[in-house]
Amino acid sequence: MSEQHRQIHLAAHFPGVNQQTVWSDPAAGSQIEFESFRRFAEIAERGLMDYLFLAEGLRLRERNGQIHDLDVVGRPNTVSVLSALAAVTKHIGLVGTLTTTYNEPADLARQLRSLDVLSRGRAGWNVVTTTNAFTGANFRKGDHLPHAERYTRAQEMISALEQIWATEQGHTTRLDSRYFDATVPQTLPASPQGRPVLVQAGASGEGRDIAARNVEVVFSMYGSFDDGQQFRSDLDERLEHFGRGRDDLKILPAITLAIGDTPDEAEERAQEICRAQVSDANAIYFMELVWGRDLSDHDPNGALPAFDPVEPTTANGRVPREGDLAARIRQANEWRAEAEAKGLTLRDIAVREYGRPSLVGTPEQIADEMIERVDGRASDGFTLVGHLVPDGLSEFVDRVVPLLQERGAYRTEYPQNATLRDLLGVTAAQPVELEGPVRA
Repeated sequence: MSEQHRQIHLAAHFPGVNQQTVWSDPAAGSQIEFESFRRFAEIAERGLMDYLFLAEGLRLRERNGQIHDLDVVGRPNTVSVLSALAAVTKHIGLVGTLTTTYNEPADLARQLRSLDVLSRGRAGWNVVTTTNAFTGANFRKGDHLPHAERYTRAQEMISALEQIWATEQGHTTRLDSRYFDATVPQTLPASPQGRPVLVQAGASGEGRDIAARNVEVVFSMYGSFDDGQQFRSDLDERLEHFGRGRDDLKILPAITLAIGDTPDEAEERAQEICRAQVSDANAIYFMELVWGRDLSDHDPNGALPAFDPVEPTTANGRVPREGDLAARIRQANEWRAEAEAKGLTLRDIAVREYGRPSLVGTPEQIADEMIERVDGRASDGFTLVGHLVPDGLSEFVDRVVPLLQERGAYRTEYPQNATLRDLLGVTAAQPVELEGPVRA
């Protein structure tokens, strides 16, 4: 009898505003032309993945008054891209990142409901609160809500959208809470899956509570086996607290890949990828997020800063996590000691910490590792991030997916007429009622 494995769930992330993409590679394609998105979706659907996932930035990042070299100028609106992809795909889910801090319920609910109806129940919403303070310059004269208030508003936003989506076509719902005061008519028909699937990526205590209370998928950064199990255990406890079962929430950590015919070839490829991902400028930028201050006067190919990290109001526009200063100081001390002992530069440390692919090996080794992690409940699957757009996941689809299928850990075809919720095997969380208004 063949060994029984838990079924692996896979999502495909179209990168762009991060260090994963190697833009300098001759095989890299456009980040803004629709053909790139179409080809990416085609590859992900050929790989029978649950959904594809787009990020969104509402403002270009700046460093010392210049646009950061990791940002994409001219990327189309996320919902617009996903709506177009709904017309050229048949099965795969379509998940977009949209902020709760810089949107309003009626408009956001309508955008997502429209995508869900047009795609026949394949839409999902990646709920984010937006940690980038500079985004506020586009809205409300530049203010940015403190951490706790962003999560309060996020819960109200989720509850408001659920209330709007639960309203039948032709009827009206009333929103009356701390942040929202509106009367919203429902003009759209219902979706086959009821409402869009909710995805969330926050790792703070507030973020984990939002996830356990409301969403069906967590896009986590806990890719290792031990960290994944600890994260799963923590969320299981929170799910129980909110009256949900542990299978009501899927955890799909982000992973990057380096595949080779031999382990040595895979390792060599991993080194090539991570050196290309972390330029001198990017190495400085990443270290600024740890040190909390401008490091533009430092040589990326020299020593790490001799002084300790500080707790700024913002670091390059990113709001630091509250209470993490001591951890960042410990990290800096560890890196300095290691760099001195091994003769490593600032960029050497940055390359290792931020650029190395998560899974490195032959197709067989990667398939085995994925199955082990899912069977051990370190995750329920993975969000795959290729280092090239749009074809970065082709090799995985062609060489690893068949192995997962042979071992009974992955679907061999899409279920007929399946919604995104069907593919994931999750039911919607019970809506959280909006609290009454709290106004000055």
